[in-house]
Amino acid sequence: MVGMSDTSLFRSARTGADGDEMFAADGTLHPTYRALHDALAGLGPEEFRSRSESLARSYLDQGVTFDYAGEERPFPIDAIPRVIDADEWARVSSGVSQRVRALEAFLDDLYCDRSAIADGVIPEELVTSSTYVVDAVRGYRPANGVRIHVSGIDLVRDGDGGFRVLEDNVRTPSGVSYVLSNRRAMAQGFPELFADRPVRRVGEYPGRLLAALQAAAPDTAGEEATVVVLTPGRYNSAYFEHSLVARTMGVDLVEASDLVERGDRIYMRTTAGLRRVDVIYKRTDDDFLDPEVFRPDSMLGVPGLVRSVLAGNVVVANAIGNGIADDKLTYTYVPDLIRYYLSEEPILPNVDTWRLEEPDSLVEVLDRLEELVVKPVDGSGGKGIVIGPTAAREELDALRKRLRADPRGWIAQPVVQLSTIPTLVEEGPEPRHVDLRPFALNSGDDVWVLPGGLTRVALPRGEMIVNSSRGGGSKDTWVLAAGRPGAAASGLADQDEEGIEDPTDDKRDQFDDPREEHGEEREVEPDPVTSAIPIIEADDEEEDRHDAQ
Repeated sequence: MVGMSDTSLFRSARTGADGDEMFAADGTLHPTYRALHDALAGLGPEEFRSRSESLARSYLDQGVTFDYAGEERPFPIDAIPRVIDADEWARVSSGVSQRVRALEAFLDDLYCDRSAIADGVIPEELVTSSTYVVDAVRGYRPANGVRIHVSGIDLVRDGDGGFRVLEDNVRTPSGVSYVLSNRRAMAQGFPELFADRPVRRVGEYPGRLLAALQAAAPDTAGEEATVVVLTPGRYNSAYFEHSLVARTMGVDLVEASDLVERGDRIYMRTTAGLRRVDVIYKRTDDDFLDPEVFRPDSMLGVPGLVRSVLAGNVVVANAIGNGIADDKLTYTYVPDLIRYYLSEEPILPNVDTWRLEEPDSLVEVLDRLEELVVKPVDGSGGKGIVIGPTAAREELDALRKRLRADPRGWIAQPVVQLSTIPTLVEEGPEPRHVDLRPFALNSGDDVWVLPGGLTRVALPRGEMIVNSSRGGGSKDTWVLAAGRPGAAASGLADQDEEGIEDPTDDKRDQFDDPREEHGEEREVEPDPVTSAIPIIEADDEEEDRHDAQ
C-alpha cells in the first residue's frame, strides 16, 4: 500500500469500508491508483467538478442519453476511471476467453452431436425445458464454426477481491458504444490524465469486430464479404450503439425492410439494385428475426432468413439459438463444460448458485429466502430479481409460491457485495458499487478481449443494482500495459500489442464514416449516429440482460 495523502478532493472517499478498489480499509492508497489519484487531486475540487459537468453536457449534446422515469437525461459518465493492472487483466482476459471457447463448444455440441448429454455432463432436461433452444437450426454449423462472434461476460469482485462471473451474454450484448464514447470523452476532457500513463487503447474494437464478421462469411461470399448491421429501428433503446458500431466499421446499418430474400439468399436494396449480403450482425432478438420460423406478426424480421442461413448463403452473428447459453441454469454448468470441452480448470469462478430444480436446494433456499438473491433464469435487465434482505414479507411469501410451482425457472445466489470505486456525487467523490462487462470477439482463430470493457456504477448510495433504469452510470475502464510505469511488474501479462492511449491523436479512423468509397447508395438509409438520436433505455431490451445484485 502507498501512504495516505490527505486531499480535499478524496477526503469523503476514505470510509474505512472493505472492498474499495482505490483505498484500503485503513485509508491507504492502492498502488495501481496512485498516479491517477495524484493527477485528479492536483486539479482541485472546483476544476474537477467543472470538467465533470462538461462531460455530462457533451453527452447530452451528442445524444448519448437515456430515459429515466420518463425524463431524457445524459447517460452518466463518472470522471474517475477504474484502473486494472496488467497482471489482473491477464487473468480476466484469459478467463473470459476460456469461457467463450467453452460456450462455443457447448453450442456446437448442443445443436449437432449432444455428446455432453450422452456423457452425463449436463442433464437432457436442461435442453428440453429451455425456451431458448431453436429446433429449426438443429444440425446447422456455421462456415467457420463460430456462433459467438461477440460476447459480454459480466464480472463482479468477491469478498477476497477476485473476479467472479455473474452472467454470460452471448446473444446480443450491448454497451460497447459506452466504452468507446467514454474513452473519447475522457481523452478530450482530461487529457493530462493519460500523459505518461500506460493506458491500453480501446479503439481497435470496430476494426477487430469487422474482421471477425468477415471471417465468418460463407464460402459463397466474394473476395470481400458484405457485412451489415441489422437494427430494429431508431426507436430501439440501443439504436445509438447500432449506429455507432455500423459507422465505425464502415458498413451499412439496415432495418428488415431494407433486406429481401431471393432464392435462399439475402439481398440489400440499393439505388443500383439488389446487393448480396453475406454476414448480418443482428441486434434484433431471435423471436423477431424471421416470421416464417418465429413470430408470424414480426415486422422486424426478414422472411426466408432462416432458410438462407441453413442453405449456407448468409451468416447471422451472433448465431440464432445462442440463448440457451445465456440461460441462468446453463450458467451453473459452465465450470463443468470448461472441464469437459477444454480439459482445463476454470480461471474465473462462478458466483455460488443453487439450482432450484434440485429438491434439496429448493428446500434450503425456501428456508433461507430472506438471505438470498433469487433470479428468473430468463430474466433480463434486472427484471424479476428478488433481493431477500430488502424484500417485504408479502413479496417473499408470493415468491415462495412461484418457486414451488416452477423451480426450473429460478436460481438463487448469495448477496454479492460489489466492490466500490470513488465516484463523483453531489457531496464529492464517494464509494459507489461497480461491475465489469468485458467484451470478447471470436474470429475463429482467436478470442480477443477488449482491454477494459464497460464498468457500470450504481450512483445512489448503497444501491447494488448498476442498471441505468435504477439510476446507474458508467466509468472509463483503464487497463495498464505490462512493462510500463504503473503496471504490475511480475511479467505475467503480455507486452501491450495495441499501443498506449494518446489523447493528442484524434483517432478519426475510429469515429469518421469511411463508407465514402461505396459504389452505390442505399435505397433506404437509416440515419447514422447524430446528436438527435437518444438512447431510450438500454436495460429494458433483451440486449442488456445484466442482473447485477
